[in-house]
Amino acid sequence: MDLKTNSFLSIEQIRDQYLEEPKKSTKLPENGISFKDILQSKSHEDVKFSKHASQRLLQRNISLSDNQLERLNDATLKAEKKGIKETLVLVDSLAFIVNVPSNTVVTAMDRSEAQDNVFTNIDGAVII
Repeated sequence: MDLKTNSFLSIEQIRDQYLEEPKKSTKLPENGISFKDILQSKSHEDVKFSKHASQRLLQRNISLSDNQLERLNDATLKAEKKGIKETLVLVDSLAFIVNVPSNTVVTAMDRSEAQDNVFTNIDGAVII
């Protein structure tokens, strides 16, 4: 009598094959950047300037340094995390009103030009 090996799987083998959760790979791609890192970096782009804000910058002879632009972007991100919709962002001697959901600067001015230093229609401020 020839004994053949049993071609059926054991209960343990079935459990391991079908019921156990697959192991999640935590290995990073070769370049060291994970998908999560890429997604987070793309989820927040630099602020845009509305036509009105661009005109105000030109009229008021305001130019932003790279550092100031980076700080404006950081302030907008902070406002977004706090749930602010329209924010006043103060960067050095400059004041910006930013529509946070659209990530757009709607107006810009030097603080000295801000009439009476009163800002309306905002629900938060970030001073950077």
